[in-house]
Amino acid sequence: MDKRILIAGAAAGVLSAVGMLMLDRIGKSHAASDHHTTVQADALTWIAPAAYAKGSQFTVVKGDPTKEGMYVVRLKVPAGFRIPAHTHPNDENVTVLSGVFQIGTGDKLDEKKVETVKAGGYSYVAKGMTHYALFPEETVIQLHGVGPQGITYVDPADDPRKK
Repeated sequence: MDKRILIAGAAAGVLSAVGMLMLDRIGKSHAASDHHTTVQADALTWIAPAAYAKGSQFTVVKGDPTKEGMYVVRLKVPAGFRIPAHTHPNDENVTVLSGVFQIGTGDKLDEKKVETVKAGGYSYVAKGMTHYALFPEETVIQLHGVGPQGITYVDPADDPRKK
């Protein structure tokens, strides 16, 4: 049985719906095996992730970010979206597929201290590095790394899962 199907009981928060996303992949018309996977954009299932503010959408492309091992996910956000200062337990690799991603480091979101990454660009953040993000236009980013991955907000009041 495909290991990706066995993800019942996935961690709460942004990744709690990963199991449903992977189960939704069964029967989709893409080739998947241990040595090759092809996923078309129209086969992706987007959900509203609990760990990000309203308006964001999340999908799993490959793997399971709540488990040990490689994963690829995408985050789609509207213009003006912000992700307050936070950290991740593992390295984060971000590729901008469309739109504009602005990233800054530090414990407080500061619009004057961001680097702008345009479509096709890449950003790396080491595990534990405090950072924040701004999106001046509708944007899709692809994140990949080695799980299990998660997000911890510097200010717990910024965490949508606690509201």
